[in-house]
Amino acid sequence: MSEFDPNDNRVSNETVEMSEVATLGNIFFEPERTFKALRAKPRFILAGIIVSLLVGAYIFALNQKIGPEGLRREISAQLEKNPQVASMSAAEKAQMVETQMTINSYTQYISPVFVVISFLLGALLYWGGAKAFGGEGGFSHALSVWVYSLLPPSLISVIGSFIVMYFKAAEEIDIVSSQRGLLQANLGFLFGKDASPVLVTLVSVLDLFAIWGWILAAIGLRVTNKISSGSAWAVVILVALVGVLFRVIGAFFSGNPS
Repeated sequence: MSEFDPNDNRVSNETVEMSEVATLGNIFFEPERTFKALRAKPRFILAGIIVSLLVGAYIFALNQKIGPEGLRREISAQLEKNPQVASMSAAEKAQMVETQMTINSYTQYISPVFVVISFLLGALLYWGGAKAFGGEGGFSHALSVWVYSLLPPSLISVIGSFIVMYFKAAEEIDIVSSQRGLLQANLGFLFGKDASPVLVTLVSVLDLFAIWGWILAAIGLRVTNKISSGSAWAVVILVALVGVLFRVIGAFFSGNPS
């Protein structure tokens, strides 16, 4: 049952009208008012395009910065860490490297598609979680919350990563850790390459950009679904824990921080 109090002035019956362009800027400074506008008229297309293109541009630029030879060396080094690959012949290892290079040559161009898929999956979790707490919003509201809670931290993180990339030499870039951005906002940078990948992954979960996104998502779910702050935070934390679980599993099996 929802714990929403209709007398709680944090979520009033006020209807806020705001253009889609205005929501892009106001989410930085007036998130609650922006989500009230999104409650009245869910929007996500323009913000979703911006986030997916930003991520795609970063991944493409990172690949160009590192170059094919640098990427090939990193793939070879990662394969050597895999005990299942150790028994393979040099020719088989070389073939695996080339296969990974071919896959990467395509994925760097279609990464925005994967971002869009993640939008839909994340929104589905928010929608189901909000419904479990008596939320009134539909799937489009959950999708709006997911996308708009990602927009501010993604924009700042990617812009910062581009700046770091410009000044940093290619050989100084850790390809594995840089997949999530070059602008470090967590304590993962304190650990060296020999540290436990699971430990580094767990430490990096408490990231300032991620926390910013969680705060926005909690506000968004509370406003768009008319549920209490506690219920909204419960949904956000549960969904975040699901993401952490998959990251830890990926780090355990790949041998690299995720």
